[in-house]
Amino acid sequence: MAGRLILETDRLLLREFDEDDAEAFCPLISNPEIIRFTLDPGGGVNSVEQALEMLRSRSMADYRKYGFGRLAVVEKASSQLIGFAGLKHLEDRDEVDLGYRLLPTHWGRGFATESGRAILHDGFTRLGLSRIIATVFPENVASVRVLKKLGFVFEKPFESMGQELCQYVINAGRST
Repeated sequence: MAGRLILETDRLLLREFDEDDAEAFCPLISNPEIIRFTLDPGGGVNSVEQALEMLRSRSMADYRKYGFGRLAVVEKASSQLIGFAGLKHLEDRDEVDLGYRLLPTHWGRGFATESGRAILHDGFTRLGLSRIIATVFPENVASVRVLKKLGFVFEKPFESMGQELCQYVINAGRST
């Protein structure tokens, strides 16, 4: 059973995760090449059961609590789950954050930008948000490039979990 469809672009379906996605979700939270630019302790995930618990306690819980969360990114052409993208409410900062991860085989093909545009539009229109942030490691040049294409601007540096990070921001009404 596939999760509820939220957004559709020319090449992608963005839908809620469901329990059947746990196996496909595993590499997104355990592959060192993917998680090297995250604060996610997911590197310790080594089973489908642990991935399922992460889905339940994060994305699925966020859908219930906030009405939005990280979404499964499915490539239409292959019907393959190729990553996730979406908004997350950061309780400790009372901000809404855009985040995305894709399988390395799908990097450099515009999928992060394409999904990001759809998510920002939804966040500003349907959800009525006035501001969305994104957090990035400064050395993650590809992600910084995506954020700039989406219309984000650098706001400030900050530290989290001993790591130097950059916060980017986009406000409602700014072209994406």
